Amino acid sequence: MRSFIDCHCHISAAEFDNDIEDVIENAKKAGLLALVAVAEHAGEFEKIIKLSERFSGFVYPCLGVHPVQGIPLQQRGATIQDLDAALPLIEKYKDHLVAIGEVGLDFTPRYITGDTQKDEQRQVLIRQAEIAKRLDLPLNVHSRSAGRPTISLLKEQGAEKVLLHAFDGKPSVALEGVRAGYFFSIPPSIVRSEQKQKLVKQLPLEFMCLETDSPALGPEKQVRNEPANISFSADYIAKVKGIPVERVMEVTAQNALKLFPKLQKFVRI
Repeated sequence: MRSFIDCHCHISAAEFDNDIEDVIENAKKAGLLALVAVAEHAGEFEKIIKLSERFSGFVYPCLGVHPVQGIPLQQRGATIQDLDAALPLIEKYKDHLVAIGEVGLDFTPRYITGDTQKDEQRQVLIRQAEIAKRLDLPLNVHSRSAGRPTISLLKEQGAEKVLLHAFDGKPSVALEGVRAGYFFSIPPSIVRSEQKQKLVKQLPLEFMCLETDSPALGPEKQVRNEPANISFSADYIAKVKGIPVERVMEVTAQNALKLFPKLQKFVRI
């Protein structure tokens, strides 16, 4: 029997509003034991908490401020004001959370116009790393076009339990994270991403987890991704590593339980 943990998905996304029951049922049929649901901004915090209550024992919430904010076509780097709006809700729901996230850095040029905005993103991440440390929670981290700066900052902050999701940097940079004890989650888009394939070749399985990043990063470009597609990640990792898929499932699930200790109370592998 297959058993997976999706360590990073956006189950609160509007793309799932019309068929969330089916999406959850499909995930369970595919062997999912738990979904770690991340937030991007304060406006969706309540929705994630309600989904975790509605699907108790299956959907586990993370709250955090993503490094990119705003609506499509008007996106920008996160600011301290974005974080200030989120802090009361993080505090309110702190006992429900399995991690702080999605947090991180995103230095994609279309979102960032200068060093000042980069510095503000860094401050938002530093403050959330401090919150995670105070609450004894891991960090669920985004690092687009900012792999090395993100890893360096997290190490400077003394962050210990870290998941770097859908890492887009070089394997050599990822290995700096491995040496710090950080985990990396692999999405189904690995089947069409040469960069992810190279990453998996060099990353030790003992530092890998599985994710879908639903509704993004699916096996087919521009097609809605679902947690049920997590098997694509496991199957491709097994192919690249030349090991049985059962071994990938076992190790990545155990890694997820190490990374998210609160899951250990509810999930049995």
